[in-house]
Amino acid sequence: MSSTFFDSTLSSVTQPDGVAPQSPAMPLESFQRSRVLLVDDEPAFRLLAERFLTQQGHQVLLAADLTQARQQLAQHAVDLVLLDLSLPPSFNPEDTLAAVPELAGQPVIILTGHAERELALGAISLGAYDFLAKPIDPDLLAVVVKRAVSKHRLEQELKQLKRGATASQGLAPLVGVSSLMANIRTLIERIAPTDVRVLVTGPSGTGKEVVSRALHQLSHRASGPFVSVHCGAIPAELLESELFGYVRGAFTGADKDRQGLLSMADGGTLFLDEIGEMPLPMQVKLLRVLQEGSFYPVGGREQKHINVRVVSATNAQLPELVRQGRFREDLYYRIKGITLETPALDDRREDIPLLIQHFLAQLGEKTKQPVQLSTPALQWFLQRSWPGNVRELRNTLESVAAIARHGVVQLADIQLLQFDVDSSADDSAPQVTVDGSSSLEEQVRLLEIRLLSDALTQSQGNRSQAARLLGLSRQGLLKKIERYGLTQQGLVD
Repeated sequence: MSSTFFDSTLSSVTQPDGVAPQSPAMPLESFQRSRVLLVDDEPAFRLLAERFLTQQGHQVLLAADLTQARQQLAQHAVDLVLLDLSLPPSFNPEDTLAAVPELAGQPVIILTGHAERELALGAISLGAYDFLAKPIDPDLLAVVVKRAVSKHRLEQELKQLKRGATASQGLAPLVGVSSLMANIRTLIERIAPTDVRVLVTGPSGTGKEVVSRALHQLSHRASGPFVSVHCGAIPAELLESELFGYVRGAFTGADKDRQGLLSMADGGTLFLDEIGEMPLPMQVKLLRVLQEGSFYPVGGREQKHINVRVVSATNAQLPELVRQGRFREDLYYRIKGITLETPALDDRREDIPLLIQHFLAQLGEKTKQPVQLSTPALQWFLQRSWPGNVRELRNTLESVAAIARHGVVQLADIQLLQFDVDSSADDSAPQVTVDGSSSLEEQVRLLEIRLLSDALTQSQGNRSQAARLLGLSRQGLLKKIERYGLTQQGLVD
């Protein structure tokens, strides 16, 4: 490709003496640059295109042929490939086309002459994102590259969200990348295949039922039922008949046999939510079920046998209830085979952006309309303390989204619902500074970069220490450092 295609841009790319200008010292902005791989055999064009794209804010990797391109992709993650159709050694466009599916792990933009237009259209059918015909208009190149990179970044953010939520198959609702959530996933993976009883503890709204469902989904009982019982929501006088069922004539109004929740859970998992609120008389009867695997329906004389796994949950301190005589000690030790504690949301604040994305995506699917947060609204959600935890975050998002106009939640919508916009902000929470035109995904990316930058600065470039500060594994931190281009910060082990 001739260098004359970019001659009109040279005045803005080079200084009068022909020396490329030095990039200004903008540490945070440099972290945000996308990475573009330019594959072209013409040295002059590579030089000019690299300068132009660099000035547009991209980091540019160069390759003169497909062999070099593969080497670059093996060493670096890129957001976009600019691929000339005529490459050595054969200079046969058909050979280059054959490599498009291999390179399509990221957007591929074909650079082509007019005579190759039909081939370029064929490249799109093979997975290429777009093509640009020679001579290339620099302004058009800038727009197409920006659009392709934004699309790739969005796809990567969505994949990251899914990875955070599905570190193991069947754990889709467990959204989060914090070390606390990683520990829970690890325990679930190891516990789920067994029949050991599990007690899930933690504050209200932290997802205890979600954890319990994940245990069921990964167990050999996954094809069986998951039956949830809120022990505090059913009146004491009705709880026995709800759990055990009853026979006809057992009491006034019992005009036919009715199966209880225990029988309904046979072959699956019985989830006893807020078990600390179960009345003492029922605790005695539940203990017998756990010991013998059998029970009698209310008013019945025929013993029922069941095979269930019992998972219990509570936000109360059961040892304290035992000390007060409000919970049976023998039952406590029966249900607490292994204890899983779900953390408060304020203890895993790095998961809040992913949770926001997750819930907004759910709202969009439900309403058939995309839902977004404006920059001030996003900042409010990120800075606010959440004493009601994940449940409060989700309910607040649903409330403000319900009154938002055109699918965009504004800070005024939050104020209209009388949420405390000023005092609810937590000064210790990470700040996000953006220009107001960025998408939610872009703002989340900026927040991650700021957190990474601060941790690396605080640790003086020590990656292991920075990983501990962020609650990440060292490998997880290295992936993020590579992803955001933080490799030039004098990092040490």
